[in-house]
Amino acid sequence: MSNLRSLGWYGRNDRDGFSHRSWMKNQGWPHDLFDGRPVIGICNTWSELNPCNAHFRELAEWVKRGVWEAGGFPLEFPVMSLGESQLRPTAMLFRNLASMDVEESIRGNPIDGVVLLMGCDKTTPSLLMGAASCDLPTIGLSGGPMLNGKFHGRELGSGTGVFQMIEQVGAGKMPLAEFFEAESCMNRSKGHCMTMGTASTMASMVEALGMSLPGNAAIPAVDARRNTLAQMTGRRIVPMVREDLRISKILTRIALENAIFNNAAIGGSTNAVIHLLALAKRVGVALSLEDWDRLGSNLPCLVDLQPSGKHLMEDFYYAGGVPAVLRELGEAGVLNREALTVNGHSVWENVANAECWNRDVIRRFAEPFKPCAGIAVLRGNLAPNGAVIKPSAASPHLLQHRGRAVVFENVEELHSRVNDESLDIDENCVMVLKNCGPRGYPGMAEVGNMPIPPKLLRKGVTDMVRVSDARMSGTAYGTVVLHVSPEAAAGGPLALVHSGDMITLDVPDRLIRLDVDDTTLSQRRTQWTAPSAPQRGWAKLYVDHVLQAHEGADLDFLVGCSGAPVPRDSH
Repeated sequence: MSNLRSLGWYGRNDRDGFSHRSWMKNQGWPHDLFDGRPVIGICNTWSELNPCNAHFRELAEWVKRGVWEAGGFPLEFPVMSLGESQLRPTAMLFRNLASMDVEESIRGNPIDGVVLLMGCDKTTPSLLMGAASCDLPTIGLSGGPMLNGKFHGRELGSGTGVFQMIEQVGAGKMPLAEFFEAESCMNRSKGHCMTMGTASTMASMVEALGMSLPGNAAIPAVDARRNTLAQMTGRRIVPMVREDLRISKILTRIALENAIFNNAAIGGSTNAVIHLLALAKRVGVALSLEDWDRLGSNLPCLVDLQPSGKHLMEDFYYAGGVPAVLRELGEAGVLNREALTVNGHSVWENVANAECWNRDVIRRFAEPFKPCAGIAVLRGNLAPNGAVIKPSAASPHLLQHRGRAVVFENVEELHSRVNDESLDIDENCVMVLKNCGPRGYPGMAEVGNMPIPPKLLRKGVTDMVRVSDARMSGTAYGTVVLHVSPEAAAGGPLALVHSGDMITLDVPDRLIRLDVDDTTLSQRRTQWTAPSAPQRGWAKLYVDHVLQAHEGADLDFLVGCSGAPVPRDSH
């Protein structure tokens, strides 16, 4: 094992080797641990401020057990933890920062292989992006979803239930006391969202990419089999180092395509689009919005899970999970069967014998839950560089619609006006929210699923067409056009929309159009001024360098891979 990076620290018999070993020995490590066994870094996003990942201290211990068993030397290190439910203004603002934390922690330390502990929405892409830029042997382990929510004799899905119940409160159909009671009923165990929100989507994407052991996505966080998987993950990373099975050998074009196929089949979050685009740029694979539409938009949704359906992640696990879905895709001739995975086998070798135990949850490819339900990419004069919509979570009757725009210049104006009984709006209008893209918020918050005005909720309106440059929680639903690019804050056409303009949405024809003539738009552009930008700190660096949504919203100087980090002599 003379090629181990860690030997650049611990395999030397000079002053620097003495220093590296001796300082580590203050933790009680015996000398023979520095004899050339692989050092496995456990990248831990544990934080009590991130409830989805708050059980990761325990999970890391199971990983360590597996690493010891395989003859490795596990060393845990922390990186920034991004909790979507707690972090303001949005965890997405810090995804790229966390990826830098991961990359530099790996690059600067005596690590031969890496286990990534990830759970809440942005921890998964940030860890993958940072590790991809280093290109060491790497394996992912998700923290697992919560148990199903239970409330008044029915299933309650995290996130999705909130959106449903707040609408009922706004319509006067649910007392606040019941609303408060539902809080602990919805989140009743450790783990991330148990709907097919962004956390579950990204955990499923990790598995479809081949970056985790089979079964990673759906095992509940509190199921003993999650700990078993953690132990097996620790066992596997050590041979990966010996085999030099680097992340670049896994994250290939065909693996990224498999992730797109899988996202359609599971009814995954629109957030997966922006994260996969960013990850592809880190590994130098040309992936675009067009690929999402071309490869995935006509595929069926096979999984009946909230927010697109009714079941939850615990049900998905018992039904067979991602392996059963990938088998359906493989038998239908969709899956790239030869894609390599972290266990050294092809994805098809992993799933060829997977069983589905509940066809109410995971449907057959020929008898899908919803046909042609993958992410659709829209274009038109309102979104020259593209926008996305999730048809499986939308109202079919609104997928072709023309309506009058009701414009909110920013999220503050939305909050101040949406509850106003005098707001000039009806169910046929198109709600438009500006300045919530990568630069605009900044950070591109999950505010695209704008609340329906209470006066319409009381009339029984449950959905409206909504258009913005923002994102939407993966747990949300509705006919919501997102990621409009270029964004309003960058001077995109969205910035020029006025209340009263007519907007045409035609999802089958992939169209989002502002029905205003070019002369009028040119006149409006002369009057447009860019919103003020942050003047210091991370927010300034982010706004100055962030790419647009159709490019993955990474920082321009982080695109690409620096290759496997080589240890430099210390002086």
